[in-house]
Amino acid sequence: MNSINITQARSNLYKLVADVNRDSVPITITNNKGKNGVLISEDDWNAIQETLFINSIPGMADSIIATAGETDGSIYSPDEEW
Repeated sequence: MNSINITQARSNLYKLVADVNRDSVPITITNNKGKNGVLISEDDWNAIQETLFINSIPGMADSIIATAGETDGSIYSPDEEW
């Protein structure tokens, strides 16, 4: 993870936002009080939130892992009834 102090971040904010959106690499923003922040893209934030939500449902992660390799060789058909 890249790191930048808050003064540099303030003067380069537009570039930093573009960088995290392009590269999906978080940037730690440091200050002299030891309370740092992290800049990430909105897409990465949403993915983190989705992962946390899925992991909060008892048994959901295990269910996803258990079915990850399953396939019957069929192809999705929009006309198929569920």
